Amino acid sequence: MQDTTKIIDFHAHIYFDPASRDAAARIREGLSTRFEVQLGRWHDRPIGPHPKAMYQVAFSPEQFGKLVPWLMLNREGLDILVHPETGDDVGDHTDRSLWLGEKLELNVEFLR
Repeated sequence: MQDTTKIIDFHAHIYFDPASRDAAARIREGLSTRFEVQLGRWHDRPIGPHPKAMYQVAFSPEQFGKLVPWLMLNREGLDILVHPETGDDVGDHTDRSLWLGEKLELNVEFLR
């Protein structure tokens, strides 16, 4: 059993396409006004292990219990990956992740 103190923080990756970019912007605005988060840049095409356009949201373990339920209710049909940051990129993005919406196939080889 691993200790949850290994979790440095969490990331949420909000995936979108040109038709859903406005919804992604509304989610981004909601996150920035309601929570203490670090918003990453918009990536309008796949980057790294991510198969679609997305932006990243970093947040503390203390925010998890309020932020993730908010995403569950306000994701506007977008697919979202939520994962811990423990220093093990592959495990964090796969075995220890959760998905809201469709589980997209990540390019895990990029993380190795």
